[in-house]
Amino acid sequence: MQDRNTENLRELAHGGQESMERINNKNRKTGAFGEVRSRWKYRNENEEMTGAFVQSGVFRPLSLNIEEFSCDDIEVGNQNQGSTSGVPKLPSCCSIFRVPRSLMEIHPKAFQPQIVSIGPYHHGREHLQMIQQQKLQYLHAILARTQGVDFDDFCKSIANEQKAMRECYSESTDKYSDHDFIEMLVLDGCFIIELFLIVEKLVEPDLNDPIFNQPWILYSIMRDLLRLENQIPFFVLQTLFELSKSTLREVPSLTELILRFFHYIIRRPDEIRDKHKNQLDGEHLLHLFRSSFIPSSKLVPTGRKDLLQLIQPVEKLRVAGIEFKQPVETAESFLDIKFRRDHGVLEIPHLAIDDSISSLILNCVALEQCYKHCSTHFTSYVIFMGCLINTPVDAGYLRDHRIIENFFGTDTEVVKFFNEVGKDICFDIRQSYLAKLFEDVNDHYRNVWHVRWAGFKHAYFDSPWTFISAIAALILLILTFIQAFFAVYGYVNPP
Repeated sequence: MQDRNTENLRELAHGGQESMERINNKNRKTGAFGEVRSRWKYRNENEEMTGAFVQSGVFRPLSLNIEEFSCDDIEVGNQNQGSTSGVPKLPSCCSIFRVPRSLMEIHPKAFQPQIVSIGPYHHGREHLQMIQQQKLQYLHAILARTQGVDFDDFCKSIANEQKAMRECYSESTDKYSDHDFIEMLVLDGCFIIELFLIVEKLVEPDLNDPIFNQPWILYSIMRDLLRLENQIPFFVLQTLFELSKSTLREVPSLTELILRFFHYIIRRPDEIRDKHKNQLDGEHLLHLFRSSFIPSSKLVPTGRKDLLQLIQPVEKLRVAGIEFKQPVETAESFLDIKFRRDHGVLEIPHLAIDDSISSLILNCVALEQCYKHCSTHFTSYVIFMGCLINTPVDAGYLRDHRIIENFFGTDTEVVKFFNEVGKDICFDIRQSYLAKLFEDVNDHYRNVWHVRWAGFKHAYFDSPWTFISAIAALILLILTFIQAFFAVYGYVNPP
């Protein structure tokens, strides 16, 4: 599935090569990269270096005491940043979770970062060290660009909210000291922000940046940034973003940068994407990006007091006369499903199933299973599709009608995906945004006349040949009736 996105990502590496070289030469002459302070730890059996900062390749002792930060130095509103968004919203409870084991066992690769670690859960993993050096280089670039703002300023900008940051994580972060924890979030946050700015071509990348010289790396990073266990609080990103953009002109909002960034792996109409650029808020990247898929339609109560039931698969619903079509108008997202009760038409927006969208769906389901302040739209969608797609024949029918576009391979793999995700997850059908749809579809399915009429249409109008045969039989019946009428009439009224 990586090949499908390669062309989209390769375009990020082109343009402005001469400009990049000119900027790099200027930085080398003027020493614009300056001093970058970064926490380093080297552990072996005999020694440990607890901290250093880098200047022209020379390591020097680092003294950065979080306890010495005063409240006057750490105003998260940042009066000197020129922020127009005010104080970033702090979380009300933890929102970054470990994925439930039941989901992890089914799709472990969908939840584990493959190339970059963000936040504390996977920090220091050996197979994720490849991008650590790039994080430092991106930090260098930000500090070189924001004259008068050093690493201490970035740390101070978020240190005042350390308790809130730690409370965002469901798993204890006590193994990280205050110093280590803040430096880790600053380094990760600055890496993400610089990556957004480079992709949006607001700053120029280094000519030798492997992230943009090898498209598969950027593709993998994009997916890693949407994994539930690989998040940092959004208010941290917002604070660092306001501090880092001070020397840039006409910079879009952070939300707009995020939506444009992930557009390269999950394509949507521009008008749908841009609709949300100033409307969304979230606890972290995954939560915010998930919100852009939630339809604007409100939850409609069912009005039923009896037990609601799930719907039947495609083949059985077809026998009951239900048709499957794409929406006539552009849907807000693939979650925007509607049932036209008067016409018996189930409108399901197009879904291109590949590695990126499947990973997003799985991580959003995991978030909805853990986060109490979250709706269950993705969980409802997975249950809905799992009901419809019971066999490869069901998947093939939806594929033939362009409701799903299968980049997995076979229809059997699509069936396996939706059925496995739906196992061992909590789902309250009455709280689902599709509750009314489930009720209406089941009422239509249980209507005897709908079933008989559908059976009649299937028997005589399912194909052109059966239709022609039915018309021929009808004409023959009419001619036979006319012949019988004149025969009786001639007998009763002889000439």
